Amino acid sequence: MSSSVMTETIDSFHRGRFRLVQPLGQGHRSGMDAMLLASLVAAERPCRVADLGAGAGAAGMAVASRLEDAEVMLVERSSLMAEFARRSIALAENQPLAARVSVLEADVALTGRARVAAGLADNSFDHVIMNPPFNDGSDRKTPDALKAEAHAMVEGLFETWIRTAGAILRPGGQMSLIARPQSIADIIAACGRRFGGIEITPLHPRPGENAVRILVTAIKQSRARLILRAPLIMHETESHRFAPDVDDLSNGRIAYRRK
Repeated sequence: MSSSVMTETIDSFHRGRFRLVQPLGQGHRSGMDAMLLASLVAAERPCRVADLGAGAGAAGMAVASRLEDAEVMLVERSSLMAEFARRSIALAENQPLAARVSVLEADVALTGRARVAAGLADNSFDHVIMNPPFNDGSDRKTPDALKAEAHAMVEGLFETWIRTAGAILRPGGQMSLIARPQSIADIIAACGRRFGGIEITPLHPRPGENAVRILVTAIKQSRARLILRAPLIMHETESHRFAPDVDDLSNGRIAYRRK
């Protein structure tokens, strides 16, 4: 091994079915959140998926890994992270899914003609997934500027991201996201008249512990009522082993289907 400091890693997901080049010590590193987000996409026929704020592409590539007929666009504003995504797609181990995954370097916050010109056309996707920045201004600051950008929530973030999702999804298309529980009101407000049929699943580390994440799906132009689903418990015991259903979801064996 070289004596130089390693600046990246190649990480395996879905029990080795695909790999990801990720920065080490800078930027956002993907893990369980991205895998659970990917599990929210369930499709029996060919579909187009946009992964907004994709980073190195973990969630979008996980969708492509599980769904052989999914075409995935990784949308990322950071040039550095977009390059990690391109390099991930180019890995020899990812050859089976490389032809179905692309990278679009664009800002999710773009609107109207600027958004369309950047490559995010109206009514053009069946699924949109997102793992928006989740830290508010009171959270501990990170010294890494790229990581801070990936994690720092700005005012109106959910309104901005969900507005874009509503624009680029076809009618009846599904938006899926993972977030912290304290964002639930902002998410519901941003869905507004754009989305209905909201389903929210709290994710708890262990029985009796508070939720640390929420999984949210919603359907464009649906008028169905909100459903608060039974919680997902990550660990059934005091061990760090994942519960069987969570392990299946995170390793791409099954989808977390809507009710």
